[in-house]
Amino acid sequence: MPSPEKTSLAVIVAAGRELLESEGPEGLTMQKVATRVGVRAPSLYKHVANRAALLDAVAEATVEDLADRIARTDGTVPAIARCYRAFSTAHPEAFRLVMHSTHAPRPALARAAQPLIDATRALVGEDESLDAARFVTAWLTGFIGMELSGSFRLGGDVDRAFTYGLDTLHRGLER
Repeated sequence: MPSPEKTSLAVIVAAGRELLESEGPEGLTMQKVATRVGVRAPSLYKHVANRAALLDAVAEATVEDLADRIARTDGTVPAIARCYRAFSTAHPEAFRLVMHSTHAPRPALARAAQPLIDATRALVGEDESLDAARFVTAWLTGFIGMELSGSFRLGGDVDRAFTYGLDTLHRGLER
């Protein structure tokens, strides 16, 4: 009779997400995940093929988590943007992994993006909804990336700047 599983993919991914945030992508290793979940590293290979597959699983779980949070907003562009920013500032390494790599799978990204596409459709119509959603995402990603890297060094209130940018962007999309 085979021995019982001592871990699961869900536990491995959760440990991977924790390590990613605490140690950055360099710290997300098979050995560190194995230690965190209480197994030997070779045991992980029953669940993930290699480190790249682990990164893919962590990215997918991150995007699914973000999609779940976005789904709980009121579905407007400002609410989605604030949710995205809050999630990204709470999980900066996961944000970087998802936004600056190819690890997040397309179906998960599509699920996370759909509420924003729907929200922009309400503002600009069907024909321009994807373009508008990409515009909003680009502004958000740029703002958040600068915020996380400490690039806003001229003083002032960064929260106020975010609100100003979001309000201006939203007014520009309204017809």
